[in-house]
Amino acid sequence: MSVQRMLMIVPAPVARLADGRLRLDVKFVEGMRLHCRLSQGPIAVVMWDHGAPIPFGAAYARGDLGFEVVILSPGEPIDPALLQRFDRIFASADMVEALDLAGAGQVPVVYSVEYTIGTRLKIVALDRGLSWPRKLWSMLWNVRMELRRRRAFRRATAVQANGYPAFAAYRGLNAATMLYLDGRMRADMMATPVEMAARAGYAGPLRLVHSGRLEPMKGAQDLLPVARALQAAGVPFTLDIFGAGSLAEGIRAGLAAFGGAVRLHDPVDFETGLVPWMRANADLFLSCHRQSDPSCTYLESMGCGVPVIGYDNAMWAAMQADCGAGWVVPMGRVALMARDIARLAGARAEVASHASRALDFARRHDFETEFTRRMQQKL
Repeated sequence: MSVQRMLMIVPAPVARLADGRLRLDVKFVEGMRLHCRLSQGPIAVVMWDHGAPIPFGAAYARGDLGFEVVILSPGEPIDPALLQRFDRIFASADMVEALDLAGAGQVPVVYSVEYTIGTRLKIVALDRGLSWPRKLWSMLWNVRMELRRRRAFRRATAVQANGYPAFAAYRGLNAATMLYLDGRMRADMMATPVEMAARAGYAGPLRLVHSGRLEPMKGAQDLLPVARALQAAGVPFTLDIFGAGSLAEGIRAGLAAFGGAVRLHDPVDFETGLVPWMRANADLFLSCHRQSDPSCTYLESMGCGVPVIGYDNAMWAAMQADCGAGWVVPMGRVALMARDIARLAGARAEVASHASRALDFARRHDFETEFTRRMQQKL
């Protein structure tokens, strides 16, 4: 790798604690530590303290992180002198604070992007906390920022698009645009042959799993309706839900109707909790995600040897077509989702075949491979 000193400008939340430690999102820290492990030089991260909640966070001493953290106040610009300390700048184009960096100096700026303008507008439309006038204002603001984002991409050294929708939307703006698939699954975390054989030989109720934020934009409101449809059809199944969010209490209140077949778990540590559990106890990942953002859940589930059945948002539909594993269901069609799951409950050989293809695809896109591709991109 040619990168020596790397600066990352990220949208992750941060909070300063009274004892000098920082509260950071656990998933963000896990990913950054993987970056540090594979990088050949020091890494620093610029973050803004917007006072945003960090529901899946933990307290960290700066010295234990393995990377430098530069915290700015809301609206505070990045010091140009800071930029000159580094050989390459990776900036999230999902942050408006980073959209004027490209072309401002001699340091190469590589933008990463996850959301398309279509996804941004849909997120606003589904936000239950906004009135329609506020939604309209937010949509217009997003359109204005999209014009700045596109101008930044044209001026950037390179663009790295996380997921198929972003790659399709922005590849024409910069000749050095690459597609990557983000996830936290290292090669040593993937499902083993023994685990895959055990899953293929399992003959009990179909074991469904779901993990993630339990929010409307994530489709969590459809989890229990799918379970009710399976129950009404007499399909033997279990559904384990890992997560928290605004819909958690409603889900918890509905569990009694399933006699223990549906269970809600608090979020668990990804590497030491969720991954081993899924590798040993799940057959099929149930995704009711309504957005087209590049959710790493798809790739991470496949790395556990668990194929995905999900709504046909632009990300999952494209990934399923690329990997040849998993199943796509029309958006919001709970009855069709339950019908397809019921069929798969009686087609275990098909599920096992898709599990193998899913795992093969995840192995080709493990964290180390994707990180190396990004760091070695020709500029």
